[in-house]
Amino acid sequence: MFDALTDRLSTVFDRLSGRGVLSEKDVAEVMREIRVALLEADVALPVVRDFIAKATEAATGEAVIRSIRPADQVVKITYDGLVEMLGGTGEPEGLNLSLNPPTVILMAGLQGSGKTTTAGKLALRLVRERKKVLLASLDTRRPAAMEQLAMLAEQAGAQSLPIVAGQAAPDIARRAMQSARLQGYDILILDTAGRTTLDEAMMSEAAEIARISSPSETLLVADALTGQDAVRTAKAFHERLPLTGLVLTRADGDGRGGAALSMRAVTGLPIKFLGVSEKIDGLDVFDAQRVAGRILGQGDVVALVEKATQELDMAKAEATARKLAKGQFDLDMMADQLAQMKRMGGMEGMMGLLPGVQKMKKQIAESGITDKSFDRQMAIISSMTRQERQKPDILAASRKRRVAKGAGVDVAEINRLLKQHRQMADTFKALSRNGGKGFGQMAKMLGGAGGMDMGKLAQMTGGQAPTPQQMEEMAAKLKDMPGGMPKLPGLGGRPPGFNPFKK
Repeated sequence: MFDALTDRLSTVFDRLSGRGVLSEKDVAEVMREIRVALLEADVALPVVRDFIAKATEAATGEAVIRSIRPADQVVKITYDGLVEMLGGTGEPEGLNLSLNPPTVILMAGLQGSGKTTTAGKLALRLVRERKKVLLASLDTRRPAAMEQLAMLAEQAGAQSLPIVAGQAAPDIARRAMQSARLQGYDILILDTAGRTTLDEAMMSEAAEIARISSPSETLLVADALTGQDAVRTAKAFHERLPLTGLVLTRADGDGRGGAALSMRAVTGLPIKFLGVSEKIDGLDVFDAQRVAGRILGQGDVVALVEKATQELDMAKAEATARKLAKGQFDLDMMADQLAQMKRMGGMEGMMGLLPGVQKMKKQIAESGITDKSFDRQMAIISSMTRQERQKPDILAASRKRRVAKGAGVDVAEINRLLKQHRQMADTFKALSRNGGKGFGQMAKMLGGAGGMDMGKLAQMTGGQAPTPQQMEEMAAKLKDMPGGMPKLPGLGGRPPGFNPFKK
């Protein structure tokens, strides 16, 4: 969502990097370009003006202009301004879960904003936190809306309120409240009908439902791709409903991202979640510091660790590690690695979380390594017999032609895959020499002298998403590495003194 803004800001800061001293004229020029970049990203004009005024005041200070690396200071000032715009440096705004269950969460939003899907995603998050969740659809207008929510509830491991045909939305809300109390549910999620801000009758209905249910949380679900319309929608809803937070959907889209940067500042409401995919687990907690880091091309290593721990199959990972330590690496293992990368968001999703990768988008695109190429490789491996996957050397020309026909590819692609596999296998064999010491050296290299032990991390989290305390420990590890975040070859690193994890 922020790619265009990231590219523009990266260009601005790259031009600054070679300058030893910044004059006030240089600062004014940089701020003018940042202003244009924010406006092009569809950030609201009043928000941009306030941001530029504060950033200019900070950047023209004597300490910055006379500093040894003023460009890095400007990057840090921009980062701090983005964090403030997005919600500040405090802990991410969590849900206000009442001590006296059931906690009621009311979902509101326009038609087509992804409200029902978000209700299912939120239910999954709460079920994973061992909450007993009941979902109730109050959408009596959209065809099959209630059936859709029931399907999502089943996928999330939650329960849905039985459908009673012809019942009005306020009456469904009363029945849901009664069922949640009698059956001992911790959370009740009410999914209201999608509405337009001009429909007074529907807005009045939403207000009545809020009065009946007295929700602890009233979340407005807004489509991040609608730009400034989303901001106007939030203001209109806030006038009629006791909104407590925002959820931005389709954050993985190619919109300009201005809504995310504007809504917090314009409405004063915290952004609590981002919808990052169509999958039911595609809902991330919104963290201002981590989002600001992504906008500035610094990636989000903590999010990458979260994805790894969520998708990690501990038993399979340990079995794979034992085989690799012995220098064993067959095509079945390669297919497992490809499948795991896809579950973690694919090549594009993972690379987007690494520092500096934004500058290499062109090279990555030209390399031909894409999620589609992963699909083709997995299709090729699936077209092989078990013996061929375990012993690729037996793949003679006739076997390759059969596999190519089964996978719908050319024989040349079979050869490329086998070459890639041989290179990976040779690497693992080299690392396995001397009793597997190579793997220890590699881990030490990746983690630095005080780096994280990913094995301990996996054990600590039990293969699940880390808790806030565990995330703080990981952040501390990253922060305390000698020289800061480790650099990847050719990707650069974060600017000196720039630390998104700093509280």
